[in-house]
Amino acid sequence: MLALATPPAAMAPSASSGPDTAPSSPPGTPFVQLDGVGLSYGGPQGLKALNNTNMAIEKGRFIAVVGPSGCGKSSLMKLVTGLQPPTQGSVSVNGAKVNGPLKIVGMAFQNPSLLPWRPLLSNVMLPLEIVQPHRSRLRANKAEYLAKARALLETVGLQEFETKFPWMLSGGMQQRANLCRSLIHDPDLLMLDEPFGALDAFTREELWGVLQEVWMERRFTCILVTHDLREAAYLADTIYVMSARPGTIIARHEVDLPRPRTVDTTFEPRFVDLVHTIRSEIAQVRNEAKKAAKAGATKAGTTEQKAS
Repeated sequence: MLALATPPAAMAPSASSGPDTAPSSPPGTPFVQLDGVGLSYGGPQGLKALNNTNMAIEKGRFIAVVGPSGCGKSSLMKLVTGLQPPTQGSVSVNGAKVNGPLKIVGMAFQNPSLLPWRPLLSNVMLPLEIVQPHRSRLRANKAEYLAKARALLETVGLQEFETKFPWMLSGGMQQRANLCRSLIHDPDLLMLDEPFGALDAFTREELWGVLQEVWMERRFTCILVTHDLREAAYLADTIYVMSARPGTIIARHEVDLPRPRTVDTTFEPRFVDLVHTIRSEIAQVRNEAKKAAKAGATKAGTTEQKAS
């Protein structure tokens, strides 16, 4: 097991502390909860992205969300992090309703978006300049924070590259640094939106192992949005399957596979069967969406002919 740096006593309160942060949720209460959530862009009569979406995620669990393209997976992430309010229903994190951007969240996307003028170590430190209470403590505790950032870089095998600029690194190395940056402020909730989607298969599988090891060490709550069903089955405790737009949860699968998982796990019959089942569910959703779109186009054409 990889050893990660523990914040010193002077830095003990996590990024979740502060007056605008929810108190700890009571025992038995889901850490993340969506109740009848709907989201429309452009008002109630606009584009409906999500409809009657319900989720209950326990603290420390690794969740994956899969579904056809355009089903609202990324919109779901915006709701949970407080970047977008729902048009119906409610979203709660850590026992309190989400009313705005949360400090206890770390995020990583398909594009690492590292600042090209900053060396790697400085990129990893960036959230500490923004997120309270770390922002207020950074100057006085810089040595401790630097040690913490270097420990994270060592965890993902980048300890020799802290002075390099992003353009000097491969895509896989940049994504490792992106993961470090998302964890530097000790988030209670990590949101991952297709973080490995642009990488080659071998690098992607290698980073699955890195992420799994970091998660097993820290046990933060994690929500992964992905199109890669093998990735979902490899990393997650629970997989939610979404319908076509407007998205809603149509299936939930518990991943009954021991950890740590390896690439060999992906060839086990239970793993293969799970991936096949989810693939079939998404294929059915896609086919139904195509039929509905075709029927709608036919109806519209008939209406136009009658009108003319």
